[in-house]
Amino acid sequence: MNGKKAYPLRINAEVLAAAQRWADDELRSLNAQIEYVLRDALRKAGRLPKPGEKKENGA
Repeated sequence: MNGKKAYPLRINAEVLAAAQRWADDELRSLNAQIEYVLRDALRKAGRLPKPGEKKENGA
């Protein structure tokens, strides 16, 4: 990924607390943990481009 973009996120307090505990357990920041979980879900769903594939414009 070449660039990062800030994105405000509204999240349930209970989910946020659980994600923070998970991040702490894995020695990641909460932001890095959320990105890791999203990237893993996208990869498993086949939504990320394969290495070497061109990205679609506007993404």
